[in-house]
Amino acid sequence: MKYLVTGVAGFIGSAVAKKLLAQGHQVVGVDNLNDYYEVSLKQARLDNIPQASFTFVSLDIADRTAVAQLFEQEKFDRVIHLAAQAGVRYSLDNPHAYADSNLVGHLNILEGCRNTKVQHLVYASSSSVYGLNAKVPFETNHSVDHPVSLYAATKKSNELMAHSYSHLYDIPTTGLRFFTVYGPWGRPDMAPFIFTKKILDGEIIDINNHGDMWRDFTYIDDIVEGVVRIADVLPQRDDDWTVESGSPASSSAPYAVYNIGHGSPINLMDFIQAIESELGIEAKKNFRGMQPGDVYQTYADTQDLFEATGYQPKVGVKEGVAQFVDWYKKFYQM
Repeated sequence: MKYLVTGVAGFIGSAVAKKLLAQGHQVVGVDNLNDYYEVSLKQARLDNIPQASFTFVSLDIADRTAVAQLFEQEKFDRVIHLAAQAGVRYSLDNPHAYADSNLVGHLNILEGCRNTKVQHLVYASSSSVYGLNAKVPFETNHSVDHPVSLYAATKKSNELMAHSYSHLYDIPTTGLRFFTVYGPWGRPDMAPFIFTKKILDGEIIDINNHGDMWRDFTYIDDIVEGVVRIADVLPQRDDDWTVESGSPASSSAPYAVYNIGHGSPINLMDFIQAIESELGIEAKKNFRGMQPGDVYQTYADTQDLFEATGYQPKVGVKEGVAQFVDWYKKFYQM
């Protein structure tokens, strides 16, 4: 089967591409290799992908013509769309980057799927869409109409756009709300990477809300397993579904949304302690208040994904942090 993986030089994208290739699929990966964080890490991820049955295309998904030509030329069976401008705090400083990649880019991918009759579009949403929702665990039938960052708003928009295309053009679409993914080859703008680097460099780490925060940290291998499994589960129309009685995560259209996380939130201080323990170094800490766009807790209810795929995360924080720290030391030759 031929897959398109967008954001293939990214943390999750590169890992998904490797998994699909290991299963014998053909993969075309696209990425614009922007400099939001170190390009050398993105290139290293690409170099780590087996080249047999893999084709890389340097492309910005906001480029409407280039995306249309790629779809027409390659005739993909399925698309796993992970390319996006990521990061909650960066959306406060550079909002237009989110409109270009997350809105225009997402529309271009939807158009490509429509015009070439792709079997299934799986795309990245985010746990950030839960915004001001304080009821935990987060369930896909909860309201997600009050995002607290532009990044979250664009991800909610992705779900709405996908639904319209599923409804209008009968395109099976599945959105995955990712919960704090970490592990080897991770993103430098995320807490596990930032904490590890600063502790090793002897710098002070900033700890938001004075450490009283909870995150549903999910190891990369578990995430990849869920993504690849759900690609085989095409959402079906449900003629009995109604807005009044149905879940917002399903539809009369071939449309679905799932949480993908570990399902057991970890206190931020416990996560930091796991890094300290693995490094053998106590962090220098600066406790500060809650930051704009941040949320107190994320906690995924993944029952729907389990029922659809048998998805069950296996890697706990202690093992996951050990794997990440080991990779970090080797990659940066510490």
